Amino acid sequence: MTHTPCSSLRGLPVAPLKAIHGGGGGGDGSSTNTNTALSERGPERERKKMAPSRDRLLHFGLKSTMFSNNDEAVINKKLPKELLLRIFSFLDVVTLCRCAQVSRAWNVLALDGSNWQRIDLFDFQRDIEGRVVENISKRCGGFLRKLSLRGCLGVGDNALRTFAQNCRNIEVLNLNGCTKTTDATCTSLSKFCSKLRHLDLASCTSITNMSLKALSEGCPLLEQLNISWCDQVTKDGIQALVRGCGGLKALFLKGCTQLEDEALKYIGTHCPELVTLNLQTCLQITDDGLITICRGCHKLQSLCASGCSNITDAILNALGQNCPRLRILEVARCSQLTDVGFTTLARNCHELEKMDLEECVQITDSTLIQLSIHCPRLQVLSLSHCELITDDGIRHLGNGACAHDQLEVIELDNCPLITDASLEHLKSCHSLERIELYDCQQITRAGIKRLRTHLPNIKVHAYFAPVTPPPSVGGSRQRFCRCCIIL
Repeated sequence: MTHTPCSSLRGLPVAPLKAIHGGGGGGDGSSTNTNTALSERGPERERKKMAPSRDRLLHFGLKSTMFSNNDEAVINKKLPKELLLRIFSFLDVVTLCRCAQVSRAWNVLALDGSNWQRIDLFDFQRDIEGRVVENISKRCGGFLRKLSLRGCLGVGDNALRTFAQNCRNIEVLNLNGCTKTTDATCTSLSKFCSKLRHLDLASCTSITNMSLKALSEGCPLLEQLNISWCDQVTKDGIQALVRGCGGLKALFLKGCTQLEDEALKYIGTHCPELVTLNLQTCLQITDDGLITICRGCHKLQSLCASGCSNITDAILNALGQNCPRLRILEVARCSQLTDVGFTTLARNCHELEKMDLEECVQITDSTLIQLSIHCPRLQVLSLSHCELITDDGIRHLGNGACAHDQLEVIELDNCPLITDASLEHLKSCHSLERIELYDCQQITRAGIKRLRTHLPNIKVHAYFAPVTPPPSVGGSRQRFCRCCIIL
């Protein structure tokens, strides 16, 4: 059977028609049990079938000779087209493409633009070319609201310009890892996509300040922007961005190593609605910039400053005084933070749910005591490499307000003072799902076994070095190998 392609949307890959009809196309017409067939082919064959190669394409607008006479099927007679269209609206991309091959009527319904409002190609096929994106945009037009091209390395500026021109109602666009993307894409988005709210450009390393300036001018509704690892961005780009996008609620700047305190001062001044801020490994950031954020962004709920080694307790004090809604704080490897700062934080931020304090090497049991008293919603706590933590701190945590039905994860890797007694203190934490105990030399298998009798579903990650073999028996003479003697 010959497929006649249509130029409007050639290039979108699908599974073969045989996945729908047991007998497939052109066989002897006998039905086949699909589940049995899949089990016989094996998981690898099934994986390939679900993620077809670039050469297996769906050709839209097929000639009627391709279809069987299924337009006269009972379902098409009994159900109105409006209801069938509504049913199709719940199907994913793969299933819609399969349905488009069933009959002429289903082809029209499956490819109706209203069914293509949300498309995610990440789990479907990542080696697509730009023409696929162009074809999708022509099919979907103004219907498309959300598109994820995460990891699609072959998609570049030209295809995204066509996309922007055709899909002017796009609100959520994920270009994470689309490394061919440059400032030209943001210029196109600025010109045609004024309704854009969420944009992910993480790891698009060609992005510069020009992109942020363009977004500021053409996308005033922008609420969430991810430019992590776009290390060409500087304070000038941030300044341009926030002046036109004052409604930003989430800003991810992880790995933007050129950013300084002045960039944060622009954010604190112009983004009062900010809820989430990620500054991981922005190594030049100091207290001055983050204090401005705290004073200007009172709605802040999530802050990641892991790796910002210059910050001190002044940040924790500023958060406690200005950001009472804080739920997530990640300050791993911030070695200047102490119990004094965390005491202020805990006493003022009672909604804390997740804290990453890995390698905050100065904190002691005093921090855990304050968290156990003032933070009843705490769910995830990382204390790895906090070498001053002892069983007494874990005891207070195990008896604290969060222990019974909130605490889910606790990480205690490389806490040398922790013993089996800590595991006894955690038995009352009925919601505990995971505990990390790597290189806790005083933790034993017996202690873990006792914990599991109380919490049978808990995942315990620990490592026990092999037992050292006993010395050889038979004489007190010290033995050396020939290499040692020669050396």
